[in-house]
Amino acid sequence: MPDFFTRLDSVVSQTGFLNLVWEQPVMWVVGVVFIYLGIKKNVEPLLLVPIGFTAVLVNLPLAPLVTDELGQVVDTIAGQRSDPGLLWYFYHYGFEKGEIVPSLIFLGLGAMTDFGPLLSNPKTLLLGAAAQLGVYVAMFGALLMGFTPREAASIGIIGVADGPTTIYTTVQLAPHLLGATALAAYSYMALVPIVQPPVIRALTTEKERGRVMKQTRKVTKAERSVFPVAVAMAVILLVPPAAPLIGLLMLGNLFRESGVVERLSDAAQNSLMNIVTIFLGLGVGATMDGTKFLQPRVLGIYLLGLVAFVVSTGGGVLFAKLFNIFLKEKINPVIGAAGVSAVPMAARVAHVVGQQANRRSYLLMHAMGPNVAGVIGTIIAAGLFIAMLK
Repeated sequence: MPDFFTRLDSVVSQTGFLNLVWEQPVMWVVGVVFIYLGIKKNVEPLLLVPIGFTAVLVNLPLAPLVTDELGQVVDTIAGQRSDPGLLWYFYHYGFEKGEIVPSLIFLGLGAMTDFGPLLSNPKTLLLGAAAQLGVYVAMFGALLMGFTPREAASIGIIGVADGPTTIYTTVQLAPHLLGATALAAYSYMALVPIVQPPVIRALTTEKERGRVMKQTRKVTKAERSVFPVAVAMAVILLVPPAAPLIGLLMLGNLFRESGVVERLSDAAQNSLMNIVTIFLGLGVGATMDGTKFLQPRVLGIYLLGLVAFVVSTGGGVLFAKLFNIFLKEKINPVIGAAGVSAVPMAARVAHVVGQQANRRSYLLMHAMGPNVAGVIGTIIAAGLFIAMLK
């Protein structure tokens, strides 16, 4: 009988209820809020639903899903080794080893992206570059807050709301911040329709917002096919660490534009993208252990990301206004806000803001130029950070 009670006490002591710490219930709430936003408010449901649910799972004590430290197999009783857990494998092989998931996301993104607006109006490339200002604001802000240079570089990419590039950079330079930086980047991607319009209106007049832009020229198939090959070669020769992202982005775009591999293009855009999104949600959620996530320095990342995102939006708009001083044919400065890397959400927001000022103003295709230019610019920035700091 004493042996029975000893065993019963051992079983009871190993239940999750008796091993809770305060951070874990807080993360349950965070996870449920993400699920609510995804289902009820339709805010990035493909990401927030799996990330939110996984955040709940990893904060259930003693559940064999992920170790205390990602990538570390912990010692157990009698010197045995514990299995690192199911979700650890999603993180380890999807992100830590080879950065497969973010690279495959860019393959799908390339297959869905039309670079025609950028090719038809190349000067919009400069608007995408101007919107990278937030990257450096966030990076220097993080340094002032006491983050290391590697951590600061990872945080900086949040400023242009580029989730896959943020993940790729963080895994390379500061993997312990992956949950915070990825969540911040995708949160601001979802908040583009809320954050950007007030910034645009504050920096422009109604007349500027309503300016009608002429239709861009038609881009030939040859131009569309040569572009991904040329950009991949140029960027990789300039910044070799950017090769996985820019290479697969442009391969996906070549699938789209060549017109001879429709099955591959369709698979990259749909089935592959859906599978990779599941892996993304599980891998990012696996890093959201409340005991590490709810720290003042980590929470400061969100504030830095918001400030940087506002600066990126404003930088693109102000540069467009400055650009107009030298242009004979003026552009609508609203499209400068689309220079952030949130494709195509930022371009849609620019179009809506322009429409509110003038129903005859159709900015979507014009805004796609700086939008896709912003993606390329962010990849180059990430590659430079990795080359300098890794």
